[in-house]
Amino acid sequence: MTEEDPRIIQLRKMRDKSLEGGGADRVARQRAKGKATPRDRITSLLDPGTFSEIEPFITSHTDENSLPTEKFLGDGVVTGYGQIDGRTVYIYAQDFTIFGGTLSEMQSHKICRVMDLAVRNGTPVIGLLDSGGARIQEGVKSLGGYAEIFRRNAQFSGVVPQISIMLGPCAGGAAYSPALQDLVVMVEKQSFMFLTGPDVIKAVTGEVIDAESLGGSDVHMSISGVAHLAARSETEALNLVRRVLSYLPSNNVENPPFLQPHDDPLRMDEHLNHIVPLDPSLPYIMHQVIESVVDQGSFIEIQPMWALNAIVGLARIGGHSVGIVGQEPAVMAGVIDIDASDKMTRFVRMCDCFNLPLVTFVDSPGFLPGVAQEHGGIIRHGAKLLYAYSEATVPKVTVITRKAYGGAYVVMSSKYLGTDATYAWPSAEIAVLGAEGAVNILYKKEIESAADPAAERKRFADDYRSRFNNPYQVASTGYVDDIIEPKETRPKIIAALGALRDKYAPTPPRKHGNIPV
Repeated sequence: MTEEDPRIIQLRKMRDKSLEGGGADRVARQRAKGKATPRDRITSLLDPGTFSEIEPFITSHTDENSLPTEKFLGDGVVTGYGQIDGRTVYIYAQDFTIFGGTLSEMQSHKICRVMDLAVRNGTPVIGLLDSGGARIQEGVKSLGGYAEIFRRNAQFSGVVPQISIMLGPCAGGAAYSPALQDLVVMVEKQSFMFLTGPDVIKAVTGEVIDAESLGGSDVHMSISGVAHLAARSETEALNLVRRVLSYLPSNNVENPPFLQPHDDPLRMDEHLNHIVPLDPSLPYIMHQVIESVVDQGSFIEIQPMWALNAIVGLARIGGHSVGIVGQEPAVMAGVIDIDASDKMTRFVRMCDCFNLPLVTFVDSPGFLPGVAQEHGGIIRHGAKLLYAYSEATVPKVTVITRKAYGGAYVVMSSKYLGTDATYAWPSAEIAVLGAEGAVNILYKKEIESAADPAAERKRFADDYRSRFNNPYQVASTGYVDDIIEPKETRPKIIAALGALRDKYAPTPPRKHGNIPV
């Protein structure tokens, strides 16, 4: 029997050692917290047996102070590539069992390596983040490593999808990487992000707060708007990312994946014809409209807990991926404020990056008035939304369900911003102002001098609404393409998107625009 080559034996030992992470004790502590190891996470995310690791034998260099430190194979991050639903993705997963997953020069090298490969091959890049921040022992080398990652996040934005899954802490400057990416998914009660931690805040400002209240998933999903999706467990978060990727192309020159629909493209839901109340002051639920129009069960709402007056999300209509944008009239009457503007702007731009047609449902009385909004820059923030829709070259279909007043009409993918198909329901009201606001200006003297001002105001408002706040007046001037029964919305959108599938909309040559940030 031939004796085994000692070099092969050595390789096997090194491979086994590279799988140990920070050692059995640290791995046991990680699992005791309910957290999986990076390789377990990768296995759960990818199709079985498809992961190929890159650079497993890298170790850290000597630290800045030449202090003796333990070296671990892989240096705190597992990198490589595999497949999700048969499509290649590149991936990196930080290992908290090795120096708390802190970023070193060589860890940055590994992450940058997979990012570069992802762009060269036109595939998504996914980061599984679980890190205490910069590795202090390495000093400025660690900061340089972050800068290398951030630069790639920015340069590769809109080229391939970039997704961060927060599976633990992400502290300090490290938080800028997920903030630069397309989607951030957090795990409730387990992941958190902040630039300065509770101890630093207490020392500087005297404020006392814990990590969860400062930067947990609830905070970033409902207050800051930094996170886009949240899950109750690691497994749920990983499965959610698999589902989200099924809507996105691998890169900016591919079309989104098509999924054979099990929902009749000609389906018409009769209840849509009755969903908008006759009284324009009464709310209804736009989420119900969206769910009735898209392929059943396909809608994934993005940032569902932040800026609740705006709705954005991914869906399929006739098996094709689309981006959904709209207002929720059941929240603040669907008015557009600063946060809603930012929420819709970023989503519109992401869809335009990755060739997802935009379907917009409009019901908004306008921008939110008030000193706080004006001083907070509502003009600047609203201009972002106007810019995003004007710049977007993907197929755009708009459905005006009820109110589209003033600036809200214009910025919400109006026909003359380049929208390809604009439909109005019979309940649509498109005007500079609502009837009440308009008559208060147009007939101020008549109302004030009337014996019964309230009755006179109502009479003028009813007359104004019947003459101007109806879709037929607007359709006569060409501002909408057709007035449809609400139940016809799904087949009309499917037909429009089919006609627009080969849309070509070249833009003037330029380096890039100057969006009002």
